[in-house]
Amino acid sequence: MNLQDRPHGLKPSTHECTAIIETPKGGRNKFHYDPSYEAFAIKTVLAEGFSFPFDFGFIPSTQAEDGDPLDVMLLMDAPAFPGCVAQVRLIGVIEAVQTEEGGETRNDRLLAVATASKQHARVRSLQDVSKELLDEIEQFFEFYNRARDREFRVLARRGPEAAVKLVEKAAARAGKSS
Repeated sequence: MNLQDRPHGLKPSTHECTAIIETPKGGRNKFHYDPSYEAFAIKTVLAEGFSFPFDFGFIPSTQAEDGDPLDVMLLMDAPAFPGCVAQVRLIGVIEAVQTEEGGETRNDRLLAVATASKQHARVRSLQDVSKELLDEIEQFFEFYNRARDREFRVLARRGPEAAVKLVEKAAARAGKSS
């Protein structure tokens, strides 16, 4: 079963949907779901001393402008595992451009909270997250891309409504409505 084709379950009124974890918080291995194997493969390894600050994955049944499912960074109480299905509440999006080999591609990053989270239960939007933490998340993406000879340039931070619209647009691009 191809996890990328599973329903995203978007509920616009509550900003909730489904996410699939690829890379757990605290890990140096960047995993990537490979639908041809229906398994998770190691895509890259972060430099010694660096790790993913939160769980990272994708929203199924979506297609971002880079051709992959929409990326999501998930605030949760404890790390999950590759392939874990999580119900999430979208709290915003970091709009960004990624430059590689002279070409630019939009590569936005959704930010979400696990609906089961106790530590982040009151977080409903980016305004509920400290500026320092948001800066650190952006710096992580900048470093991650720089280590791969790419530039990650933040354009804007937007709230949960913009995140919902991004999922709707990416679902339409993938030919999926739910």
